[in-house]
Amino acid sequence: MDSRLDYPFTVDRRGRTATTDKSDHLQDMIHAVLFTRPGERVNRPDFGCGLAALLFQPNTTVLAGETRLQVMSALQRWLATAITVERVEVQAAEERLVVTIEYIRLDTGQRVTDTFQAG
Repeated sequence: MDSRLDYPFTVDRRGRTATTDKSDHLQDMIHAVLFTRPGERVNRPDFGCGLAALLFQPNTTVLAGETRLQVMSALQRWLATAITVERVEVQAAEERLVVTIEYIRLDTGQRVTDTFQAG
């Protein structure tokens, strides 16, 4: 079995470091890129997208378009060896930002659609 450390870091019921499968690990990596603010990581200050910070911006179509470009750019930069981003859709609904990402896993060729929410 191909297991990897789960994110966020947790301990399983046996008292060991929790692990996850490759599919969940890929979702964890996407989540890390989306919700890490640039400057937050000491050794990689340019890592991340800072999606949560966009919540406090005025809820407009301009914000949705800017967010879409920011998300696509960050995913292509940091996860280009794992996925090919096909489509990013951003919906701003009141105090939430909903991002739907359609991508192809490079290890399997499988097309995946995941939704992430901020707020």
